[in-house]
Amino acid sequence: MRKGEAEEYVLRTEGLTKRYGGRPAVNGVSLHVKKGAVYGLIGKNGAGKTTFMKMVAGLARPDGGQIELFGSRDLERQRVRMGTLIEAPGLYKGMTARENLEVVRRAYGITERDCIEKMLVLTGLEHTGKKKAGAFSMGMKQRLGLAVALLGNPDFLILDEPINGLDPEGIHQMRELLLKLNRERNVTILLSSHILGELSRIATAYGIIREGELAEEFDAKELEVRCRRCQRLTVDNAERAAAVLEEQLHIREYDVPEASVIRIFEHLEDSVEINRRLTLAGIEIRESYLAGQDLESYFMSLMNEGKQERRGEGV
Repeated sequence: MRKGEAEEYVLRTEGLTKRYGGRPAVNGVSLHVKKGAVYGLIGKNGAGKTTFMKMVAGLARPDGGQIELFGSRDLERQRVRMGTLIEAPGLYKGMTARENLEVVRRAYGITERDCIEKMLVLTGLEHTGKKKAGAFSMGMKQRLGLAVALLGNPDFLILDEPINGLDPEGIHQMRELLLKLNRERNVTILLSSHILGELSRIATAYGIIREGELAEEFDAKELEVRCRRCQRLTVDNAERAAAVLEEQLHIREYDVPEASVIRIFEHLEDSVEINRRLTLAGIEIRESYLAGQDLESYFMSLMNEGKQERRGEGV
């Protein structure tokens, strides 16, 4: 691997595996998080998301595979550039938000004392005063956990369900905060969330994990195309089929995502005529159907079935 390729990724795993009781919780996962991305890791409860994050963060030992952080396998050195919030925040319940952050500041050896106030303001906890963390709401605990993760000014954040327990206003504030960190501070973020519609508003890339295995990875642009209504054709010769679409039907809005697959995004009401013209041109149509759905339904189909697209109406 060339140096430039290594520097492009904040996180790369190869065949990462973790077993519990002889059964794989994570099985051969090769995942890629590019620098500057907001990467959404999606899967059902028990799919292996948290276990994967724990291995990357150094909280669980892999049984196989490799981890690279910032292009290096010197994980101990590179992990100081990370901030993590995995499962429940590790807070001192008898301490205030400021006291919790002060403990972490001293443990990290951070000399900048005003960093605590900056984190409290950034996460909306500056007015919590003498209230103990044990009396915080779930949302407040999540924000304090994020403040702890941010205290060391990380380049890479790993967040497991960061909007868990937040009300709609809290979700909005968390979304804006994560976008600000990503866009203004260039913090790369790996996060999981069950609120898929919300995740789709900030993620630039996705990985689908199913029964411990990575089903696939794709970026936000590809997701938009997949969920867009289209006629999806499997043919014996995509190049010739594309020529017929352009020359005879004057169709321009299409793409060829695979060697034998064409997705047509216009004239969907003319799908029968499209099939007829292709057949007359000697092109074998092996499959033809209307595809496309809302984001949440699409995510659910991937998590449940591992298919790239659910089939719609035959045409």
